Amino acid sequence: MLDSSDVRKAGQLIGQAGRILAVTHIAPDGDAIGSLTGVGVALKQLSKNFALVCDDGLPKRFEYLPLSQDVHRKANSASSYDLVIAVDCGDLERMGNAYTMLQEPVPPIINIDHHPTNTMFGSINFVVSNANSATEILFDLLPQIGVEMTPELATCLLSGLLTDTLGFRTANVTSHTLRVASDLVDTGIDLFSIMTQAMDLKELSTLKIWEKGLSNMKFEDDVIWTAISNVERLQTGHNGTSSFGLGSMMANVYEAKMSAVIMEMEDGRVSVGFRSRPPYSVSELAAELGGGGHHQASGCTLDGPFDQAVELVVSKSKVAMREQRSQIQKQ
Repeated sequence: MLDSSDVRKAGQLIGQAGRILAVTHIAPDGDAIGSLTGVGVALKQLSKNFALVCDDGLPKRFEYLPLSQDVHRKANSASSYDLVIAVDCGDLERMGNAYTMLQEPVPPIINIDHHPTNTMFGSINFVVSNANSATEILFDLLPQIGVEMTPELATCLLSGLLTDTLGFRTANVTSHTLRVASDLVDTGIDLFSIMTQAMDLKELSTLKIWEKGLSNMKFEDDVIWTAISNVERLQTGHNGTSSFGLGSMMANVYEAKMSAVIMEMEDGRVSVGFRSRPPYSVSELAAELGGGGHHQASGCTLDGPFDQAVELVVSKSKVAMREQRSQIQKQ
């Protein structure tokens, strides 16, 4: 349940704003892009002047989404904004340059997110940690500020819900989640088409990064991991920090309790994605390494050198799994 006074304040901020910056996190997934374009559709309905920004751009598989062509990598540094709407961002750093390049004084921020590790950085915080996606929160919020649930908007919101629940297969899916999905489908959108485009279709580079990741894969002490250097990553044509599902695939190995995909970026930093199956959690591990996320899906970014980062991640992962295994056995 969203706080009614916060909803009222958010509606007032949006109504009064002359120019709005909507932003989502770096290395965007389906929930990030679905939330961002959904906010764009809502602001368009409200006749607002807005910009949609994601540092890493729009992944090709989400080009079917309304306003996808309006998602830019950079905010207009010459423009001043009256309001920032951040979706699916756990902290300010996840917003990337879209936030750091804002002119001072920084405008108010409406923070819409579902990560338990959210730092509550907004002027108004709609942070619902038991929601399955940021789009699920938007489903509840947007009608309360006068936005109609059109097929266009429903397409964006269902895309985020589908991808963040892996097609309703994550542990936190509830009857409310399914009712939200049902209501979205009732607007007349095509569930099969959205499922195919958001979850099934993949670029060739995705399969190539999976091939490289699987060939480098190692397993020890309940932890399955792979490390992909920048040279190897570039050879596959891979662009960005996401492994596009490789971590989830590896976490589903019967013998493993968690997975880690460790990738070196062009600037020398190291992107790490953690996945686990209940009752094991990776959010505490990611937080210890300076990141965050959900119990079963978290991540962080480390400084190089690459080999040292890999060693650190693997050793910390093994310790975390040993400690959790011991606690579970005592229960």
